[in-house]
Amino acid sequence: MKPYRDIAAIAGAQVVCFLLLTNLEPAFFLIHLYQSILYIAILVMLFYMEDRWAYMIGMLASVVWLAMAYSTGILGSSLQLLFDRGANLSATLVSSIALITALFAVSMFALCARHWQKEYWGLGKTRNTFLVSLGVVGVYYGLLIALFWGMIPNA
Repeated sequence: MKPYRDIAAIAGAQVVCFLLLTNLEPAFFLIHLYQSILYIAILVMLFYMEDRWAYMIGMLASVVWLAMAYSTGILGSSLQLLFDRGANLSATLVSSIALITALFAVSMFALCARHWQKEYWGLGKTRNTFLVSLGVVGVYYGLLIALFWGMIPNA
């Protein structure tokens, strides 16, 4: 049994959530499609046994996504819409999937950190892997923000 199947399952679930959001929010189709690319890349890295990079990118991508979702108000408005009795079904589904995606991001961070600590902690690879992964995640989300800033609600 591969030790990182749990991370692959969560990355796959993230991709499914983003693809569901592309159907529920056609106006944000490209944003959700591009958001899924990083999680597909994590799946590919796990497939090719580049788990060191997958763990670090999984942790950093989760933190950045949660920070962006919180700072733009997506998480707060999702919670508010979820408990609003007058909201339509589509808005309730989008809110539910956004909150599930946030839970997956927290789970991804925790599992990647646990696997990193078990397999790579103390081997002298942390700083290099962190800096390269931070650069990759920073450029990725920087491009997403630059391309889609006008479309983000509350931006």
